[in-house]
Amino acid sequence: MRKVGLSVLKFLGILLATFFILDTFIFLIEDIVDGQSILYPLVATWALLAYIILPRIHRVFTKIYLPDYYVGRTKTTDGFYGDPINIAFIGGEKSLHSAMKEAGWAKADDLTFKSSLKMIWASVRKKSYQKAPVSSLFLFARKQDFAYQQEINGNPRVRHHIRFWKVPSGWWLPGGHQVDWLAAATFDKSVGLSLYTGQITHKVSSDTDEERDYVVETISKTEHFKSVSKIKNFTTAFHSRNGGGDRIKTDGSMPFVQLKEIK
Repeated sequence: MRKVGLSVLKFLGILLATFFILDTFIFLIEDIVDGQSILYPLVATWALLAYIILPRIHRVFTKIYLPDYYVGRTKTTDGFYGDPINIAFIGGEKSLHSAMKEAGWAKADDLTFKSSLKMIWASVRKKSYQKAPVSSLFLFARKQDFAYQQEINGNPRVRHHIRFWKVPSGWWLPGGHQVDWLAAATFDKSVGLSLYTGQITHKVSSDTDEERDYVVETISKTEHFKSVSKIKNFTTAFHSRNGGGDRIKTDGSMPFVQLKEIK
C-alpha cells in the first residue's frame, strides 16, 4: 500500500509540474503579445525545467524500465544509461594511481559546489584547470571512486577523462573474468546542453573506442604496466546515446590491463 501511495504522489507531482509548465508557456506567449520582455521568465523556466522538473521525471521512469544489474554501461544521476564500461584493470589502488600519474594524467577534484564554480569560471574564461571535476556516473549503485583527466591546450572544455570503480569483493565479469577495477573512458570535445534535460554539460566524442585505446597506450609506457590483453566482442558492438544524449559507438572489445604491484 505504501508503494502504491508513493507512486500516486509521484504521478500527481509530475501532473502538477506539467500544468505548471503549460501555465508558464501561456504566460510567456501573453508577454510576447503584449510586447513585454520575456528574457527573465524564459531563463527561469529553462532553469526550472532543466535542473528540477525534467530530472525528477526521468528518475521516476528510468527506475521502472531500466535494469539495475550490470550491462556494461554506467548510469547518470537521473537514471539514464551513461558512458560504456570499456577498460578493466588488475592491480592495487596504489599501483593504479602511480601508473595514471606517471602517464601524465591528473586526478580530478571531487565534485563540490566550490569545484563546480571553479570549473564554470575556468570554462568561461578558457583558463586551465588541470584537476577539474567530472560529473558523477554510477556503477554497482555508487558513483565513481575517483577520476583522472588530461586537458587539451589548457582548455577545461576539451579533455580526456576516465572514471574508476572498485569491483565488489567476489564479483565476476561475464565469462568468469575477475578484475579489481572497471573504468569508463571518454573524450570531452566541447560544452553544450544535454539532449534529455537541457542542463549545461560536456559533450562527448562518439568514438569511445579511440579514447579507450588512448588510455591503454599512455599507461603501457609507464614502469607500472605489466601486460594487456584485449578480448574482442566482449560486449555487443552498438551505436547509442549516453546520459547527455550524445551519440556513442563501440566495437565491444575490452582491454584487461595488468599492473605491477607496488610493495
